[in-house]
Amino acid sequence: MKNWLIFIAVFMVSLSLVISILVLWKAEAPFDSIEEQAEQLALDAKALAIVSESYTYNGKHSYVTVFGVDEYGDKKAVFVPTNLKADSIKDVYLKDGITEKEALSVLKKEGNVQKVLNVKLGYEEPGAVWEISYLNDHDKLNYVYIMFKDGDWWKRITNL
Repeated sequence: MKNWLIFIAVFMVSLSLVISILVLWKAEAPFDSIEEQAEQLALDAKALAIVSESYTYNGKHSYVTVFGVDEYGDKKAVFVPTNLKADSIKDVYLKDGITEKEALSVLKKEGNVQKVLNVKLGYEEPGAVWEISYLNDHDKLNYVYIMFKDGDWWKRITNL
């Protein structure tokens, strides 16, 4: 009887683990698909010659941020809208703005950053922005948007 209980317990734990993995895998599939399509569109539109990385950015409008190198060897970030319209693609040269580290140093000058959760380069109304989500000293969620071109603050959403 004891062996049956152990078998059932191990079976249930294994089953729940397999189901959890399948659910997570299926949940990521739409993001992987749109990112692959956006990367291909950036290549087809000749905005990039080589793609190194991409992720989805959700602001007022959703974009896939695709990083890579253009045909002249310059590093760029290309913002492809999730509707995949080639005429709406925006891009910036990474040398023309602040880096992720510089954006984090602008944020940390605030002094109340306990833990940085995520940093993404995205596109909003004024142009390219660094979106940084973090926890402050009181474990409250915060979002700040720092302008890519000059490191100025654009928007803050604090104490969520």
